[in-house]
Amino acid sequence: MRAELELIEAASPTGTARRNGRRYRPAPEPEYAQRSRVDEARIQRAVREILAAIGEDPDREGLLDTPARVARAYGELFAGMRQDAGVHLARQFDQEHAGDDVVMLRSIPFSSMCEHHLLPFTGRAHVAYLPDHGKVTGLSKLARTVDVFARRPQLQERLTGQIADALVEHLDPRGVAVMIEAEHSCLRLRGACKDEAEMVTTAFRGALAHDRELRTEVLGMMRK
Repeated sequence: MRAELELIEAASPTGTARRNGRRYRPAPEPEYAQRSRVDEARIQRAVREILAAIGEDPDREGLLDTPARVARAYGELFAGMRQDAGVHLARQFDQEHAGDDVVMLRSIPFSSMCEHHLLPFTGRAHVAYLPDHGKVTGLSKLARTVDVFARRPQLQERLTGQIADALVEHLDPRGVAVMIEAEHSCLRLRGACKDEAEMVTTAFRGALAHDRELRTEVLGMMRK
């Protein structure tokens, strides 16, 4: 019954449906539907061309479903292009005891895609901010903000700054610090082939950009 109701709601031009005389709101769009908002048919055609270009037969048994699998995977890997960090960071709470304390979420795992070679880079993000106006956001919202910007064709340097700028824009804190530590497949699997090399990037805003002592303290907390 629930699935039937959702289909009726999706087809309704007003976004509502009636059953037994009662009006219902549309069901939330499932995550898989959000992931699928890419041109899967176009991606599949492109993957077939790539397979042919490297000398493979896209019609052999082991590769028949590969274009469709890649298209679905790209829907997930680049889902952040269709998401807005502000939706997550708009969820804020009153700070019970306002003060100068740092709010930090360390070691947020993420994966992203290097825009130069379309190869993944993975690592951990550390995010900190100094609340102002007595407002804080949920810790899960910080993690989701990282994912919004990570799930796009990216550069690590830009990813770091985008996370910091989103916190400044939507939380209006006194200061922000972001550190990202990541390993890049494009460095490990090709070119220089350096297995254990790790890239570290930082971004500081507000008080954490200007107060060296406070910045040093926060960096020390991130590295513990």
